[in-house]
Amino acid sequence: MPATLTPDALAGKHRPALDRALDAIRSRAFWSPHPEHPKAYGESAPADGHAAFEALRGTRMDLGQPGTDGWAGDEVSPYGVELGVTYPHADPDVLLPAMRAATGAWREAGPELRALVCLEILARISARTHEFAHAVMHTSGQAFMMAFQAGGPHAQDRGMEAVAYAYAEQSRTPQAAEWSKPQGKRDPLELRKTFTAVPRGVALLVGCNTFPTWNGYPGLFASLATGNAVLVKPHPRAVLPLALTVQAAREVLAEAGFDANLVCLTAERDGEGVAKTLALRPEIRIVDYTGSSAFGEWLEDNARQAQVYAEKAGVNTVVVDSTDDYRGMLANLAFSLSLYSGQMCTTPQNLLIPRDGIDTDQGRKSYDEVVAGLAAAVDKLLGDDERAAALLGAIVNPGVKERLEAAPGLGEVALATRAVVHPEFPGATVRTPVIVKLDAAKPEAEAAYLEECFGPVSFAVAVGSTGDAVELLRRTIREKGAMTVGAYTTSPEVERLVEEACLEEPAQLSVNLTGGVYVNQTAAFSDFHGSGGNPAANAALTDGAFVANRFRTVEVRRPA
Repeated sequence: MPATLTPDALAGKHRPALDRALDAIRSRAFWSPHPEHPKAYGESAPADGHAAFEALRGTRMDLGQPGTDGWAGDEVSPYGVELGVTYPHADPDVLLPAMRAATGAWREAGPELRALVCLEILARISARTHEFAHAVMHTSGQAFMMAFQAGGPHAQDRGMEAVAYAYAEQSRTPQAAEWSKPQGKRDPLELRKTFTAVPRGVALLVGCNTFPTWNGYPGLFASLATGNAVLVKPHPRAVLPLALTVQAAREVLAEAGFDANLVCLTAERDGEGVAKTLALRPEIRIVDYTGSSAFGEWLEDNARQAQVYAEKAGVNTVVVDSTDDYRGMLANLAFSLSLYSGQMCTTPQNLLIPRDGIDTDQGRKSYDEVVAGLAAAVDKLLGDDERAAALLGAIVNPGVKERLEAAPGLGEVALATRAVVHPEFPGATVRTPVIVKLDAAKPEAEAAYLEECFGPVSFAVAVGSTGDAVELLRRTIREKGAMTVGAYTTSPEVERLVEEACLEEPAQLSVNLTGGVYVNQTAAFSDFHGSGGNPAANAALTDGAFVANRFRTVEVRRPA
């Protein structure tokens, strides 16, 4: 099929945005090309997006891929809605060679054209943000507004950020250079050298259940923009958002004159565990993964032929030393613990509070008063069921519910969980957070607070002093990892100690957040998600290191 998207047309449409993105990753200032508000997409967009989503239900998504040997898919929304969409199940012996064969022209296209094609894919996805929002909502359990923002513009921003870093790293070396070495009275030695960014091979994206697009787009677009083909293997409970992504990518690639098999999808049947098989294939040279530490570590240990980028589990910690805005601190923490029922890899788990209390603008507050105050703040935030459902979303899988229900057996309950009836989806499992009091002086408590308890469970851990809290923070990051760290203090010395711990055991730190910015939220182009320097993740979203090893530079030298 002849290309209908020419390089000149793509440059005219997307080069300004690429330049803005390159400037944003250098300045770290706020910038987002994708609107957060649903009304920004046009008056009919909400109804059109919902209708498009409804039209997908009960259908077969045939992407026209080679090697399709059957169909898979049995997603049921956490809100109780059966999706009934089936997706291609691939024979890797047919699909992977076809994907490798697609990379030649893509490699020759060069970094700029690849970046522009990636931005066109993101533009197509952005135009369907309302449709994608429903797909994310009904696979992840996020409430609609969070699914719209995190699964839509925020994910698209992360994808564009990865494209910008990929372009910057590939452009660091010129494509050609004239080399001349003086030899005194003799003629100089002269060579013409060319430098080509070449892909590593086929990249495997192993999607996650909770944030299929937000966690998936950085790796997908980093690999594609550096010349690699990408095989997308979604989580079995969250196939639809990534299948729609693959569909959009294949359409754009074909229109731009490239082989659509540069981006393919494979769904898995119940209990098949296809990610483990695919990850060891010799064609797979890059793996992007978000999920449990156990499988992430297995990938790192066993997928030796591939460069593995793994975001795993961590124990996120907040040191509470003192505050000059007690009410603001409690409100900020309450929101952080409640958002999406704590089903975020950045949600705080351990709140380290000195046993003898903290100084605040409302006077000295004991450990018990701080914990009771936080429980009251959560209750106030979630007191109205309709508001609570819009903030909490739905419990994504039975494992989260099991951990939530087992939490009271771990210590003294400061805030009990309660069921919330969703006003629109009565079949949804919606639960408020539980807060459990533990004492770091009791050895048996360690088994609880030094393990990730993913979901709406947090531990108020009593410690001997702020110094003890900093040491426990340091140990937690070193041994278990952390995606986020928070601290509240009015003491410059305590702030220095916490910061020093996060510099030595690399972890991203937020200090004294009391307003509309929360420890479990990050902004593309400015904030780094994870550090790559502790056990929670071996890479950061997104920095130069996240893209630079997805390609190699091959030099050819010729006499000038």
